[in-house]
Amino acid sequence: MSGKRKRVVLTIKDKLDIIKKLEDGGSSKQLAVIYGIGETTVRDIRKNKEKIITYASSSDSTSLLAKRKSMKPSMYEELDKAMLEWFNQQRAKGNPISGPICAKRAEFFFYALGMDGDFNPSAGWLTRFKQRHSIREINIRNERLNGDETAVEDFCNNFRDFIERENLQPEQIYNADETGLFWKCLPSRSSVIKGKCTVSGHKSIEERVTIMCCANATGLHKLKLCVVGKAKKPRSFKSTDTSNLPVSYFSQKGAWMDLSIFRQWFDKIFVPQVREYLRSKGLQEKAVLLLDNSPTHPNENVLRSDDGQIFAKYLPPNVASLIQPSDQGVIATMKRNYRAGLLQNNLEEGNDLKSFWKKLTLLDALYEIAMAWNLVKPVTISRAWKKILPTIEEKEGLDFDEEDVSVATVATILQHTKGLENVTTENIEKWLEVDSTEPGYEVLTDSEIIRRAQGQTDESSENEEEEIELIPEKHINHAAALQWTENLLDYLEQQGDMILPDKLVIRKLRATIRNKQKMTTSSQ
Repeated sequence: MSGKRKRVVLTIKDKLDIIKKLEDGGSSKQLAVIYGIGETTVRDIRKNKEKIITYASSSDSTSLLAKRKSMKPSMYEELDKAMLEWFNQQRAKGNPISGPICAKRAEFFFYALGMDGDFNPSAGWLTRFKQRHSIREINIRNERLNGDETAVEDFCNNFRDFIERENLQPEQIYNADETGLFWKCLPSRSSVIKGKCTVSGHKSIEERVTIMCCANATGLHKLKLCVVGKAKKPRSFKSTDTSNLPVSYFSQKGAWMDLSIFRQWFDKIFVPQVREYLRSKGLQEKAVLLLDNSPTHPNENVLRSDDGQIFAKYLPPNVASLIQPSDQGVIATMKRNYRAGLLQNNLEEGNDLKSFWKKLTLLDALYEIAMAWNLVKPVTISRAWKKILPTIEEKEGLDFDEEDVSVATVATILQHTKGLENVTTENIEKWLEVDSTEPGYEVLTDSEIIRRAQGQTDESSENEEEEIELIPEKHINHAAALQWTENLLDYLEQQGDMILPDKLVIRKLRATIRNKQKMTTSSQ
């Protein structure tokens, strides 16, 4: 008779490992044997997958996750939720946080939530709060204190030691960062209003998406932009397959990055694309992704490839805004390229600005922003790493004579734009910088934190799908596409001002459609 199996209590890290193996096709039976647990336990872990990942994502310490064995909630669960939301926001901003500050804020939320009884935010309560959420340190200095330069130097020295130990080349070191973009914001003769832009005296509705840029330290590998919009299927997409877009598109009701989207992006986009790039360069498939402390960035333990060779590392909160590469002109250059591109397109199409603005769709904006990202030169990105990697080599082919989009460049375009010929330099600069401080994550007020902790949803969430217009899928067969292409070529032949490359592109497209048609016919 076999002995009774010894009871095994798994850590949060063990549960994460099991979830990864299940996602990779591992069987419950095999994993039960490996971890010395029952198959029922494995099935329970599978069932609670999202809950476990969400908990781990919001934790601050990988080492503590390797020790912690439960997700035991606080007896003041609503207070815990409010405090964690507030703490994450303060940390992301680099605001000073201390034990007394946390205690005072906890007391405020306790009474604001209308909780019963008395509450004493003692040192013991603070210790348990930190343990529940695997928070290593509460004390965080302000990013702008005098000691910042010392903190920057300490981090950079430690990071250089780290990449030397890991034997990582600049090609294997990446940074990603989110920002908000007002994609339908055009300049005005009078002013630019954040979120709403005045165009020739008319106010537009707010049109905002979150964009995340990611590239390696050489600037030679730029991943597709990650874009988060409000609607899952915006009207302008029509029958467009989102997988064919020039960006990686996700949706969230407020167009914010969140933990779930970031994790999907890391697992399904970042890891595969980095592996493919490093393989093409003959480098070891190993890389690190440097991130700031945004509330939407999961714990390091969650952001790790199956083999552990591609992983995330975090900048300290008190130095992130000073040295994060994407914030050293990379995102700003991309946004300037985008806005100058919009004006140039309007000029080439010969529209008045109001008409152009009215016709501009999210799909148009995604193609334009993808082009703007392509125009960010490797040198712009590699220079942004100088504070962290001052010895980074200037790779062959980098153009150090580049000239970013300037106010003067935009002013020149506007001189030919009807109604905006006299826009001032000051207003151009305001327009170019209108969303320069717009975060990629949702910043909540105290009252919003309280409502969320109490499980109340925003009124707008009920209309989450209002931007989606259900349009029947229109299937276009090869024959119809071929006929349209033939008609377009006939039109081009009749236009004396059409240059040869335009015709060659359409001819190549026609050949591609013909081949698709032949393959379909032969398979029937």
